[in-house]
Amino acid sequence: MHHLRGRIAGLLVVFSFAGVRFAWGQGQTIVPDSSAEHREDIGKRAHTNHLIFVRPDLTGSSPAGEIPASLGCVYQVTSLLTGGCPIKYDNSMPNPSGGSETIAIVDAYDYPSAYTDLTAFSRQFGLPQLPQCSSTITTSCFQKVYATTKPRTNCGWSQEAALDIEWAHAMSPNAKIVLVEAASNSNTNLFQAVDVATNEVICGNTTCPSGGTGTGEVSMSWGSSEFSAETSYDSHFASTQVVYFAASGDSGGKTIYPGTSPYVVAAGGTTINRDQNHNFLSETAWSGSGGGPSKYESRPLYQNVIVDIVGSQRGVPDFSFDANPNTGVSVYDSTPCQGLSGWLVFGGTSVASP
Repeated sequence: MHHLRGRIAGLLVVFSFAGVRFAWGQGQTIVPDSSAEHREDIGKRAHTNHLIFVRPDLTGSSPAGEIPASLGCVYQVTSLLTGGCPIKYDNSMPNPSGGSETIAIVDAYDYPSAYTDLTAFSRQFGLPQLPQCSSTITTSCFQKVYATTKPRTNCGWSQEAALDIEWAHAMSPNAKIVLVEAASNSNTNLFQAVDVATNEVICGNTTCPSGGTGTGEVSMSWGSSEFSAETSYDSHFASTQVVYFAASGDSGGKTIYPGTSPYVVAAGGTTINRDQNHNFLSETAWSGSGGGPSKYESRPLYQNVIVDIVGSQRGVPDFSFDANPNTGVSVYDSTPCQGLSGWLVFGGTSVASP
């Protein structure tokens, strides 16, 4: 008899699944502890934005969600499109092939197995296996950077980092991936890590003298409910050489920061609809996706064309991508967390923001 422990809608549950079989799309959605927001954290600490879809007959043993080739086909970023964009685990479909710059991913705490898990993910799906960056290898490589000193570990944030680095690599397999680890999930530490990530993109180093010519993206899959002082953090997204991405959140119709910053591209969530043979049918809005007008950020000039929709405030999200955990993505994380490890299916707008 196997058991899985987790939180569904804030309730602690135990799943037993001896001999039980789940049809495609059936299972349970777990809200990891790191994705739960506590009232006292608002304006002080951020939470992750990933959910885990548990199919007990498959969880941990092998990929069971969307894969790079299937979503690459759906979003038309592969060199050849396969009819129906099915989910095929035999690597017979082409993967995305783009990416030439740097993607710096900001997460909290240390993820000790980041590189080995990324390598296992890449090997499973026939993606390029990135070498570790060095003084002689500076492009199409993986690097882990501590924003300050080496942080302690946190398994929920390790799950977040696994999702982020693996799916950034999945959709941009030739990009340099830099995981910047903040000392904690406090706003102070996370936005300090954003500054480090910006330097990594522009100069390829944690410190960046003027004149750096690099370009790329900084990804922030975390956030917290909006707070009155949030605009004071917008200065961390000032570089015109960097595109900043953030999740819009997983509480349908609500907004979170930094996704609401007018200097950030907010990523919302959709559902990928498939038939019984796993062929793509359509993409529709996911009811769990965060979004709406910001409480504290004014409408930027670039949203004047949608003033009838957003009114006087910044509106989010700016774009959307698969995020419904029922149609989630395959992720490999060897770090045990709340009874789960190995191959998992992740949803949430964290999937969209890398």
